[in-house]
Amino acid sequence: MTSLHLFDLDGTLMYGSAAPVEISRQLGVDRQIAELERAFAAQEIGPHDFSVAARELWADLTLAHVRAAFDGSPWLAGIRDVWTEIRERGDYCAVISLSPSFFVELLLEWGAHAAHGSVYPTVPFTQPVDVTGILTPERKVDIADRLCAQFGVGRADCVAYGDSRTDSMLFEAVPRSVAVNARPYLAARATYVYEGRDLREAYQLVGGARSGVEAS
Repeated sequence: MTSLHLFDLDGTLMYGSAAPVEISRQLGVDRQIAELERAFAAQEIGPHDFSVAARELWADLTLAHVRAAFDGSPWLAGIRDVWTEIRERGDYCAVISLSPSFFVELLLEWGAHAAHGSVYPTVPFTQPVDVTGILTPERKVDIADRLCAQFGVGRADCVAYGDSRTDSMLFEAVPRSVAVNARPYLAARATYVYEGRDLREAYQLVGGARSGVEAS
C-alpha cells in the first residue's frame, strides 16, 4: 500500500520555532513577531490578519534574508533521511504549512515531493498580501485531498505530522497521525505522540519494524 506522509513545518519539522520567527530574526523584528505569534496562538487573530501584519513587518525582506533564515533554523535531525526512506519505499512526502510559500518551498531541496504554504507577494515585496492565498486549517485538508489525487492515494493512505491546533482538522481527516512536540490539545487527538529532536524517531512510530531509518 502506498502512503502519503503530510508534514507541518512550524513546531513540527522545526524544533521550538517557526518560519515567521526565523525570518523576523533576520530583520530584527523579533519582539513584534512574538506578539503576533502570541495573538495567533490565543486565537485573537486569524491566519489572514497574521499574514497581513507580518508582511508589513517584513517590508525590507530580501531573498538573502529568506535563505539565511532557512539555513539557520533549528530543524529536527534526520529530515532528509526520512524523506529519502519514504521515496525509496515508493511512498510520498509533502509539507503543508500556513507559513509563507517562499520559505516552505525550500524544503523541496531536501526531497519533499510537494511543499505548500501561504502565498505572499514575490520577495522583495512590492505588493500587499492577497488574503485569498493565505492558508487556513481547513485549506490544509483541501490541499491534502489535492495531493491524494495527484499521487493516486486516498485519505486512508495518509499520515499527518503536526504540533498545534492548526493541524487538528487534518488529524481528524486521516486515520494515522503523529503529534510532534505538540501542544496537549493536539497530542490528545493523535495516533502517536513524539517528544524529541529527531524526525527519524517520530517516523519509526509509524513505520515500525519496516522502517530502515535509524537515528544516529
